[in-house]
Amino acid sequence: MAITIGLTGGIASGKSTVSHMFKDKGIVVIDADLIARKVVEVGEEAYLQIVQSFGNQILLPDKTIDRQKLGSIVFHSEEKRLLLNSIVHPAVRKQMLKEKEEHIHNGENTIIMDIPLLFESQLTALVDRTLLVYVDYETQLTRLMSRNQLSEEDAVARIKSQMPLKEKVQLADAVIDNNGTIEETKAQLHDVCRKWGIIL
Repeated sequence: MAITIGLTGGIASGKSTVSHMFKDKGIVVIDADLIARKVVEVGEEAYLQIVQSFGNQILLPDKTIDRQKLGSIVFHSEEKRLLLNSIVHPAVRKQMLKEKEEHIHNGENTIIMDIPLLFESQLTALVDRTLLVYVDYETQLTRLMSRNQLSEEDAVARIKSQMPLKEKVQLADAVIDNNGTIEETKAQLHDVCRKWGIIL
């Protein structure tokens, strides 16, 4: 019987690091961010709906969506963000489920669904267990500013657009504290997987 784990975190919490640890062990990872990029490629249904809703000014000369321009619109408007999510999320969910079924059909017994907004988008029904990568707020802010070359104001806006990590801790089946070293994170991941009967 396959087990599906919802891997989540917050922006700049180190979720991708943990995702790579799973991949390095040969475990299938279905990445919601990659799928979200795929479903908004030129000509896709979600792409057409976004252009209709936000207008041609969000397009680059090659007709692809200018992610930065769209991002700056939605990060500062709850209403616009909800509109974008109502277009993108159903398309992402449909594609993730399709890929999950394909992997189960091919005999995979552990599938990781890497979903940044797992709790916000109420996608926990797609998975059997939830695993949260946690860092404290100060670490998250510092990492995000340095990683994305953002001002403090822009970094705070991005963090605030998500549910606080402290709240996600209450919702997750297991938590990895990523404030320390890579080795400490890896050790915690091994512990969680051992408890859940997953061989890394």
